Amino acid sequence: MLSFLKSKPALKELLDGSFIDIHSHILPGIDDGAKNMIKSIELVSALQKLGVSQIVTTPHINHYVWNNSAEIIQVRLQETQKALEENKIKMPVQAAAEYFIDSWFENHFKEEKLLTLKDNYVLIEISYLNAPLNIYKTIFEIQVAGYVPVLAHPERYVFYHNKFSEYEKLKNAGCLFQLNLLSTVEYYGSKISKVTDELLAKGMYDFCGTDVHHKKHIEAFDGKIKIKNINPLKEVIANNQFFKF
Repeated sequence: MLSFLKSKPALKELLDGSFIDIHSHILPGIDDGAKNMIKSIELVSALQKLGVSQIVTTPHINHYVWNNSAEIIQVRLQETQKALEENKIKMPVQAAAEYFIDSWFENHFKEEKLLTLKDNYVLIEISYLNAPLNIYKTIFEIQVAGYVPVLAHPERYVFYHNKFSEYEKLKNAGCLFQLNLLSTVEYYGSKISKVTDELLAKGMYDFCGTDVHHKKHIEAFDGKIKIKNINPLKEVIANNQFFKF
């Protein structure tokens, strides 16, 4: 059979049991992810069954919405680790954060050490409505402070879709890109999937994550991949081994 007629795999088939997830919201009751410890345990167990071997979970830190701190996150992490052990779920879990770029953050990272994915790699996100006016200044200052900025789900910022050169500017400015895996199955819509494919084709993604918040996200991994560039996707998935701990 001709290769282009072959059925594309389900997303979960690309996770072989060694995947290191660097973007999720599994800690209980501190953002729009798991609402309680029962849900946390369910999500971790489900991620393990999908093929995740280690988790660096990333609760939101958005001062005006989810006013979390490193201390709050570490307490929830320890509680979750204990609950997983009690339920005999052998999943190594560490915690970083997904930092929302706003005026509060621009001062915060200069005054206090950030929670990082590994070493000095820090996960950041921006508004879905429009990019911050000073995004490039902030990215530069993050690097001056000693961090490597990793932009969460760039494909979901629709204001960049018709200005693809902005993606290139972000990369040239030293910003790494983290793909949301569910973007490959049109979970967020066909337009976002199309941009995902373009970014993959150009080799612009560095890492990826599940961005799992709830059960529906888990179920979406059963979906067939909609994009064309599956080999580049496999390479991005493999890149996450960098975060093994």
